[in-house]
Amino acid sequence: MLPASLRRWIGIVGTTAAVATATVVPLGYGLVIYQQDANALALRARINATRLSRYVYTHGSMWPFHVVRLADLIELTDGRGVPIRQRIYDAENKLVLEEGPALEHPTLSHSEPIIVGTTVAGRIEIEASARPIFVQVLDAFVGSLLLGLLILCAMRWLPLRLLDQTFAKLKQREDELASQKIQFETAIENMPHGLSMFDGEQRLVICNTKYAEMYGLAQSDMPPGTTLRTILERRRENGTCSPNSPDFFEQRARTAARTGTPFVALDELKDGRIFSLAHRPMARGGWVTIHQDVTEQQRIEKKIAHMAHHDELTALPNRALLRERLNHHLRYPHSRETAVLCLDLDYFKNVNDTLGHPVGDALLRAVAQRLRTCVADDDLVTRLGGDEFAVIQAGSKQPDHAVALAKRIVAELGRPFMVEGHEIIAGTSIGIAIAPNDGDDPDQLLRRADLALYRAKASGRNGFAMFASEMEAQMHERRALEVDLRRALTSGEFELCYQPVVHLERNQVTGFEALVRWNHPARGLVPPATFIPLAEETGLIIPLGCWVFQQACRDAAQWPDTIGVAVNLSPVQVHSKDIVATIMSAMAAARLAPHRLEIEITETSLLQDNEATLAVLYQLQSLGVRIAMDDFGTGYSSLSYLRSFPFDKIKIDQSFVHGLDHDRQCLAIVHAVAGLAAHLGMTTTAEGVETREQQKLARAEGCTEAQGYLFGPAQRAADVPHFLARYDDQSRRQRLAAIG
Repeated sequence: MLPASLRRWIGIVGTTAAVATATVVPLGYGLVIYQQDANALALRARINATRLSRYVYTHGSMWPFHVVRLADLIELTDGRGVPIRQRIYDAENKLVLEEGPALEHPTLSHSEPIIVGTTVAGRIEIEASARPIFVQVLDAFVGSLLLGLLILCAMRWLPLRLLDQTFAKLKQREDELASQKIQFETAIENMPHGLSMFDGEQRLVICNTKYAEMYGLAQSDMPPGTTLRTILERRRENGTCSPNSPDFFEQRARTAARTGTPFVALDELKDGRIFSLAHRPMARGGWVTIHQDVTEQQRIEKKIAHMAHHDELTALPNRALLRERLNHHLRYPHSRETAVLCLDLDYFKNVNDTLGHPVGDALLRAVAQRLRTCVADDDLVTRLGGDEFAVIQAGSKQPDHAVALAKRIVAELGRPFMVEGHEIIAGTSIGIAIAPNDGDDPDQLLRRADLALYRAKASGRNGFAMFASEMEAQMHERRALEVDLRRALTSGEFELCYQPVVHLERNQVTGFEALVRWNHPARGLVPPATFIPLAEETGLIIPLGCWVFQQACRDAAQWPDTIGVAVNLSPVQVHSKDIVATIMSAMAAARLAPHRLEIEITETSLLQDNEATLAVLYQLQSLGVRIAMDDFGTGYSSLSYLRSFPFDKIKIDQSFVHGLDHDRQCLAIVHAVAGLAAHLGMTTTAEGVETREQQKLARAEGCTEAQGYLFGPAQRAADVPHFLARYDDQSRRQRLAAIG
């Protein structure tokens, strides 16, 4: 039995231990549990924020709409199976997603920002019920109370056992934290970009392997605590530094940390790589930086920017850069006197049609190269598209400099090109407009230079023209005439007149040439020389020509069977894929015998795509249609075409016929052509016969037929029967008079 004093001491110790156990242990345990739960909740928030950061980085501004995918990225327990509730907010603090069950109060919560680069894209808030903590503390209190009671009975084993259980739980929590740390480090290591974190003293806190690889460093050379200066010096040694000095980087990081200002910078290394640095200062000093290799991205962006302002085929600046440069010159008074030269190649279409587009492309590249040699360093040569180019020339001595440049370009592009074994004569026409006299707006200058180009081409090509104010008026007039021409096709303003063709030996009418007339309701009679070229340029010659064939065949079908009709075929019509079908349809609808239809074609039609044109003529001739070469002798290759195709008739141009009675050369030419035609089995028609002397000489030189005002002007179809009767009667009287 123990002494009373000892019993009293044990009682005091036991009571003290019981009281201490019943109070201190539960309170301490509660504080530990609370702190660990709060730390676990914060770690979970950081892990989920890291996951969301990678997802937001990948999907950009669309991430708030990916609710289902965001829900898959976060976990709804704290690792121990305890329910948690999570909310995701965007950068404007708008709720994007809320997941998890309703929690019992009171609760613990923690918020973590979602950082992409240096930008806060949103935040995640995690909430868990704190009731389990209170339950555990209550349990601990009951246990401690019982323990305190047991301590009075047993001072040894019960406290030890309770302590063992407590330390076991602490060890479990420590293991969980270690596992979560491993997950966090794994996430950092698997980032596609480099990451580095420095403290307020510019000492390394953490970095991933990607960061070390990007700069050719080993992580073993950069343990935590390594200074930024040391890392920069090692980068200088291995050549992965930028031209900026270490002092620059240190000062930039120090300034950003002091001001708390995030920034994004591009650093170009000496080896040519370009890194994007997203730098974000931390609240307690130091910073975190994301390092991204954007070398290929920068190369692509530069290429796209170049393509947006340059022509892919010739590498010349394009229309967009032309407009920018024009705007620049027109904006500054000292360079407002600027010339714009618009040019295109005169015979480029022939090159494409005969030699193919690859040769055409090669020719355009050669033209671009020559243009570069013609201009000064300050001038801009651009390709507008197709075979169209433009030059901007800024200077104070205008228009003299522009004229000199135009002459230089015409001469240079007029020289033959050797392209893939072909000698090509391209030639060019140029239109010039000069600011500010011709306009102070890029579109206006280009339009007026184009009008001048149109004038240069109309004047014979291979030259240049300066813009003049009357060109715009003429263009407006031309557009108005084009509108009227389109309307005339549907409103029946066209009609055909017929000029007689007379057989010189028999003095009999053998046929008529159909001539189209336009009776404009306001303009009156519009000359064919005015509207036919316009119809050819606009493509309206196709429907107009179709109408002419149909009407001519209908009219001729009403005449005697011995009378034929001749219809002119435009070069544009010849190259229409439906021309043969159009002519066949017109003859069939009018029930006109093919031999009564004669097609007149000029040398111009044979100049372009000779083989295709000859194929059309052979096809028509095989149907029985007669083919005549009109205006013979005015072209360069008329004789060569007589070898290419067996024409039925040659029409001698009126320029030679008019000189029969006073020009021995004209007489010799008509004699030679008539003789040549006779040997080739062709008939000849003398055009533009106006006097009896011309008729007599044409007959004497061997011409078969003649037409002109001497025999009668062009007349309407309704007057043809009366003309035939009158002419036959007149011819009969002349024959009788000659016999008598």
